[in-house]
Amino acid sequence: MKNTEVARVLQEIADLLEIKQESPFKVRAYRKAVRAIEHLPVELEQLLREERLREVTGIGDALEKKITELLETGHLKYYEELRAGFPEGTVALMKIPGIGPRTALRLAAELGANTVEELEAAILSGRVAEMVRMGEKSAENILRHIQSLRTRDKRIPIGVALPLAEEIMETLQQSCHLSHLTPAGSLRRFRDTIRDIDLMATAEDASPVIDAFVRLPQAREVIAKGSTKASIYTYRNIQIDLRVVEHDSFGSLLQYFTGSQQHNIALRERGQHRGLKLSEYGITDLKTSALEKFAAEEPFYQRLGLQYIPPELREGGREIELAEANSLPGLLETTDLKGDLHVHTNWSDGHHSLEEVALAARDAGYQYVAITDHSKGLGVARGLTEERLREQATAIKTLNETLEGVRLLGGIEVDIRADGSLDMPDSALAELDVVIAAVHSALNQEEEKMTRRILKAIENPHVDIIGHPTCRLLGQREPIAVDMETLLRAAAQHGTAMEINAMPDRMDLKDLHVFRARELGVRLSLGTDAHRVDHLRYMRFGVGVARRGWCQPQHLVNTLPLPELLRLFARRTSP
Repeated sequence: MKNTEVARVLQEIADLLEIKQESPFKVRAYRKAVRAIEHLPVELEQLLREERLREVTGIGDALEKKITELLETGHLKYYEELRAGFPEGTVALMKIPGIGPRTALRLAAELGANTVEELEAAILSGRVAEMVRMGEKSAENILRHIQSLRTRDKRIPIGVALPLAEEIMETLQQSCHLSHLTPAGSLRRFRDTIRDIDLMATAEDASPVIDAFVRLPQAREVIAKGSTKASIYTYRNIQIDLRVVEHDSFGSLLQYFTGSQQHNIALRERGQHRGLKLSEYGITDLKTSALEKFAAEEPFYQRLGLQYIPPELREGGREIELAEANSLPGLLETTDLKGDLHVHTNWSDGHHSLEEVALAARDAGYQYVAITDHSKGLGVARGLTEERLREQATAIKTLNETLEGVRLLGGIEVDIRADGSLDMPDSALAELDVVIAAVHSALNQEEEKMTRRILKAIENPHVDIIGHPTCRLLGQREPIAVDMETLLRAAAQHGTAMEINAMPDRMDLKDLHVFRARELGVRLSLGTDAHRVDHLRYMRFGVGVARRGWCQPQHLVNTLPLPELLRLFARRTSP
């Protein structure tokens, strides 16, 4: 049983206990465990084998026994007995966005709706609108959520969502006078996939902004329109919500709608202990009922006695605890990077020449850029033979003699064959500045075999970086089966860097693996995997992943000046 399945069961237990009005401390204990499990870089099954379950934050004696039962039997008697005490459809209806646990219970109990389809039929027949405290508007909202689940993918890659959000914001800013306009939600927290796009704005007059928003050329359908907020579907079936507020409330609004839910729950609990109530409108003193508004997020967090928490860290982990101690890390910024360590040219499957790549890298402010074309085994990419690799190395050396302000590094992205051997002899790799090893074929190997395969590359002293380690393609291809904990520990031992591939359909390593790599002292590398010069701008996606992994500049090898970087890689091949 995977971590996601265990987390789902514990989350449903928390929801059902909330309906029963059990102790809020008990409910929070389950939700805290869910957050911890969702952020684990290793499978619980491995921790169980190693008798390390209790090392997970929030897992005590009782939860350890329940998780052990789940992992060993696939069932949990406590969960099944708890579910049996509720109408059959309660859990199924809780999965619909916008329906909380208590509403799900009412719908299941009063309507006998056991499935999403049965609830939809009840809405269309008018039975939901007739319920006490529901009405037509609530029924319409639930129906919209049900229908939206069928008309669009559940999650949208950030590589699609962010450019669309920026395109819409640019159009709005050209047609309206806005003081602020920014994304919120999981997009601002830089999750690799999102559900909807939330935009927050301030303006002297909200009406013309809302009118312009619903008339956007990207809008396929207007879902809702009010005086200060509106929702549309785009032609890509992506829902976008816009809220416009007064300037002095923007900070609290942005904080509230940025989330995450668990982060905000923890903040609200902190506020309650201080006699404060938090909302999108500001912070209310419960004794005096006075509302304090916030035009920016920084003073909002300061009011709670906290260091400002960057959006990428707001996931319900230890961020509040560390912010209270003023101990949050200074996260990586794009400007910290001295170069891009994964770029392709027209020597293999790239579109631009060595010189064009060099000039684009210099324009991006880089000191260096690694040329890492494919090796010969990847025939579809016109991979380099040993002879062509030597020719390219000569061309790079010649070009470096005339270049100013940037240095090309000779490198390769060498294929890791199915048996773990490399698609280029060590003698050829030893002549290069940077060697990336990556899996491109036989992706369906069993976990043990795939792990051994990549371990051989990690252990090779000529390999500097393992490229896109899990081979995932967001929304297209699942990650390979591999024991990431074993790979990360080996990378730390051998000094091999693990790549954060910034290509937006990869973003591989993912944030949880980056977090664990950093904990283990693994060197990390950022590369765009660019195949065109305009792909160099994708670096921001990799930086977002690194920030979600709590990375500081020193955790990335390409924040090093060129001489230090070359010395670092050279040490790996030294006896």
